[in-house]
Amino acid sequence: MDSEQHRRYQSSMVSTYYPETSFLDSLVMQDGTEQSQGSDILTRLHSGEVFIVNSRRRNGLILFKRYHAEFAGPGAAVGGDYDCDCQRALPIGNLSLVTLESNQERQNAYKIRRQWIRLIKQITENPVPGQRVQKILDQFEQYFPPEIVALLPDVAFALLVGVLPQTVGIVRRLGSQVDSRFNY
Repeated sequence: MDSEQHRRYQSSMVSTYYPETSFLDSLVMQDGTEQSQGSDILTRLHSGEVFIVNSRRRNGLILFKRYHAEFAGPGAAVGGDYDCDCQRALPIGNLSLVTLESNQERQNAYKIRRQWIRLIKQITENPVPGQRVQKILDQFEQYFPPEIVALLPDVAFALLVGVLPQTVGIVRRLGSQVDSRFNY
């Protein structure tokens, strides 16, 4: 009986500690507009078909999974079985998804997707949350115009590099000064 009560206690703690990611239902951009195009993209991603993010444009897609987000940049494969657990999609730039023509294109697109994942992984290996945020912001600002990056919500960057959205907000406001003001 004691172990039965212990199990009930544990399951209630877990459900409280790991709430559903309901904030994805109302993803709001920094300028206050609600992001709506993502539902059309999500429908395409869940269709089972594999697409490539057009490599001839500066565009990309942040894919929100249950507890994290992934970035698929130009040339990366999206959709199919790989993204069936995607809950929300946030297009960046003038998004263009292209259908695959051959198996060779599919293989190359999956390799490119892995490269984008490795880039984010390298950033997340830094143990200092503020530095991870600064690095992901720098990477995005190198590739996209700063005004586009400024519109992206804090929660998107937070889920990409494993920090709280509040940390992203602090780093955005304070910039490189964050390391000198806070001791993580």
